[in-house]
Amino acid sequence: MSDLEAPLRPKRKKVWVDYFVQFRWIIVIFVVLPISFTLYFLTYLGDVKSERKSFRQRQKEHDENVQKVVKRLKERNPSKDGLVCTARKPWIAVGMRNVDYKRARHFEVDLSAFRNVLDIDKDRMIARVEPLVNMGQISRVTVPMNLSLAVVAELDDLTVGGLINGYGIEGSSHIYGLFSDTVVAYEIVLADGRVVRATKDNEYSDLFYAIPWSQGTLGLLVSAEIKLIPIKEYMRLTYKPVVGNLQDLAQAYVDSFAPRDGDQDNPDKVPDFVETMIYSPTEGVCMIGRYASKEEAKKKGNVINSVGWWFKPWFYQHAEKALKKGEFVEYIPTREYYHRHTRCLYWEGKLILPFGDQWWFRFLFGWLMPPKVSLLKATQGEAIRNYYHEMHIIQDMLVPLYKVGDALEWVNREMEVYPIWLCPHKLYKLPVKTMVYPEPGFELHRRQGDTHYAQMYTDVGVYYAPGPVLRGEVFDGAEAVHRMEDWLIENHGFQPQYAVSELSEKNFWRMFDAGLYEHCRRKYGAVGTFMSVYYKSKKGRKTEKEVQEAEQAHLETAYAEVDQPVD
Repeated sequence: MSDLEAPLRPKRKKVWVDYFVQFRWIIVIFVVLPISFTLYFLTYLGDVKSERKSFRQRQKEHDENVQKVVKRLKERNPSKDGLVCTARKPWIAVGMRNVDYKRARHFEVDLSAFRNVLDIDKDRMIARVEPLVNMGQISRVTVPMNLSLAVVAELDDLTVGGLINGYGIEGSSHIYGLFSDTVVAYEIVLADGRVVRATKDNEYSDLFYAIPWSQGTLGLLVSAEIKLIPIKEYMRLTYKPVVGNLQDLAQAYVDSFAPRDGDQDNPDKVPDFVETMIYSPTEGVCMIGRYASKEEAKKKGNVINSVGWWFKPWFYQHAEKALKKGEFVEYIPTREYYHRHTRCLYWEGKLILPFGDQWWFRFLFGWLMPPKVSLLKATQGEAIRNYYHEMHIIQDMLVPLYKVGDALEWVNREMEVYPIWLCPHKLYKLPVKTMVYPEPGFELHRRQGDTHYAQMYTDVGVYYAPGPVLRGEVFDGAEAVHRMEDWLIENHGFQPQYAVSELSEKNFWRMFDAGLYEHCRRKYGAVGTFMSVYYKSKKGRKTEKEVQEAEQAHLETAYAEVDQPVD
């Protein structure tokens, strides 16, 4: 964008919060990082202890814990107690949206014991896990077996329950879909205390399709059976620099994984992993990965890069080198590749610790990284939290693949945030219409990346301080997010619910489809026990009056057409 085209924004007067945020690294270094490391270590010891238990013992403990949940639910008095939610503290969740509903009256159910890998079934290629199992924990168990979840979200702390009830993606999602698409069965405790197993072809198939994106508002997830795939020891990663305007960068990204002849299911033409990082309006790096054996990786002349070591350059900065050195190839140990963005939290670490990417800090203190997101949230008060909502963007825009260039131009014009993360995912055409769904008739257009059974979408990840904020100019973060949500609705896009939302209830149900969700709310007795997904996602403090109104909500949502029965 030229100087003539750039909007003229007035300078913003600094307030005390600006200085606190500027020097927040002091608290991070001396408080957050040591406590984070201690918690990571203690969690690791607990995981190792759990893994040493027999399958029978883990299953017995799981069954006992499920019965505790059932008992707790049956203790609730609907006329006196609040709506049901988990007992996790509001700051523990990794997502950025306010969980202010927990500050109002509510009925807590403790799920903290549900953090075990219950079984790895190599014959069925299924992992059965509890909802608080995180990505680092499960990859530590499966990768040594040359197995993996089909979709492994990059950050270690992301949990199975959060990725199912909310949103989860990885560089393999252009093959397997979102994290929830790889689940084959859910074990759910319903509002009345019944424990059911939902699959796509049993009597609870409607519940199976309604659980993703529902934010735990249909029942309590206590275990999930998730698809496993065979893998190899290394990822052969090719870094390809691209230059041009934003539409050119978008097309290069599409070409990196979507054959122009439409042969999208051909493994010879489609890589195992894909991501692209846009570093400026004219430069980006496409990365494509294929699994490789140890023998191949260690052949003479091949470069092995163990990116997981604490002293290594942050991954996004390492990838950026391709803009100067040109295309290059290296082999990364598979598990280290899965969690390549964990240590620096994509590029958010640069704002948290401005010097955290320097060689001396990485060498001396990199082993303490990353700070736990939950502790970062715990050490910020109301004023700091509101500051980040206004002066910071952490959003994912899920858009049809053919609209990626338009989305990049919109972000550049409205937010000026870089780098931008691009990651593709299939959005399946399912037997029922779920909360997120492909564009009607997409298969007739035969666009690049689409198949007859799924439309290719892309996560446009926008995480950082906007350009105007970095320049000290006035910026209205809430209004920018509001305009982004309007753009997504107009372009059949979706906003993951972990992020801060400015959506009204009417626009929420314009973005998402309520039919199946409300059908299951009614059928499985969730109304009056669990809050609605909009209420749970809504920004701002929830009052006691709102809680009572939610408890007495009518079965039909005012803005959703749910009169038609769902098959």
